[in-house]
Amino acid sequence: MNTAKHAVQFLLEKLPDDCTLEDIQYHLYVVGKVQRGLDRAEREGDFPQENVEQRLSK
Repeated sequence: MNTAKHAVQFLLEKLPDDCTLEDIQYHLYVVGKVQRGLDRAEREGDFPQENVEQRLSK
């Protein structure tokens, strides 16, 4: 099971040693947004590429 703690540990291992707290906060924000999007797609389903292109072209 991949817990939030494991995700943070993985992220910290990937970031450079000289990263700032702001860098860490930003990356945690992005990881959280992606995870929420994946969870939503799992719950509600996702959109075929054609539908996305139609919606964005309007």
